[in-house]
Amino acid sequence: MKLLIVESPSKAKTIEKYLGAGWRVIASVGHVRDLVPENGSVDTENNFKMRWQIMPGKEKQIKLITEELKKADAVYLASDPDREGEAIAWHLLDILKAKKLLADKPVYRVAFHEITKKAVQTAIENPREIDKNLVDAYLVRRALDYLIGFGISPLLWRRNLGKSAGRVQSVAVKLVVDREKEIEDFKPVEYWSLESVCKVQSAEFRANLSKFDGQKIEKMTIENQEHVDNILAKIGNPEINASVIDIEKKKTQRKPAAPFTTSTLQQEAARKLYFASKRTMSAAQKLYEQGLITYMRTDATNLNVDAVNEIRKYIAN
Repeated sequence: MKLLIVESPSKAKTIEKYLGAGWRVIASVGHVRDLVPENGSVDTENNFKMRWQIMPGKEKQIKLITEELKKADAVYLASDPDREGEAIAWHLLDILKAKKLLADKPVYRVAFHEITKKAVQTAIENPREIDKNLVDAYLVRRALDYLIGFGISPLLWRRNLGKSAGRVQSVAVKLVVDREKEIEDFKPVEYWSLESVCKVQSAEFRANLSKFDGQKIEKMTIENQEHVDNILAKIGNPEINASVIDIEKKKTQRKPAAPFTTSTLQQEAARKLYFASKRTMSAAQKLYEQGLITYMRTDATNLNVDAVNEIRKYIAN
């Protein structure tokens, strides 16, 4: 039997159906290990060495994994293909090594960006090593969270300013404060624009004043209403004194919007459906697990070649 470990229980059920007999697919249910929640868990005097522990409530899942591993001939670590997924694979491997359960069993890291039978099988046929760069990125992130959080959070608690602080919240608060200061320091400047409704026979269009008395009209050129009134007085009867100085014709192309990234998906869901980010990501996670969308935490807009071909066939039909 071969054992494949993913993050999500519902994803495990779907993939086990794809792989069939000879496979057992179980879930880690997210992260399984974290820093010991006490001072000194990141040793800044010893090359930032970290002390880990099994996360509370995950002992049962680790026990299930170890029991299934005893029956398996090979292990496939198939957590998500992002930084956190790579970290989960690294943690699982470290835990299983410490328990001395991998003596004669090969371990493979597989990553798929969509839950389809073809994607899963292709990933299994092309395993790789755990990406140390992604793991290091996770370790730095976690160390920063810990070092900043353990220093700032107690200060916030004493002043009743919040529950916690970390590498993201602290920087985000600074950005908000800086932006608020910019808003407070902003000095508004008055400016006007002039627009006319033009009619030529039955056609009607709007036009902005672009040039007056030989001077090009920029955004801040017309300073106040007195300036506007002076211009209108000089223009007099527009039918006599105004003219179209140029007509430009050109072809334009409209292209479909790029595939969603994480941020654009959340923006559109909020704008059109009034979804909070949490609801959007929860819905996207379910669609991903059903193989209906590719991985939803991404800044990439690339589409799978097979998917593009299938989409074209579907549209053509």
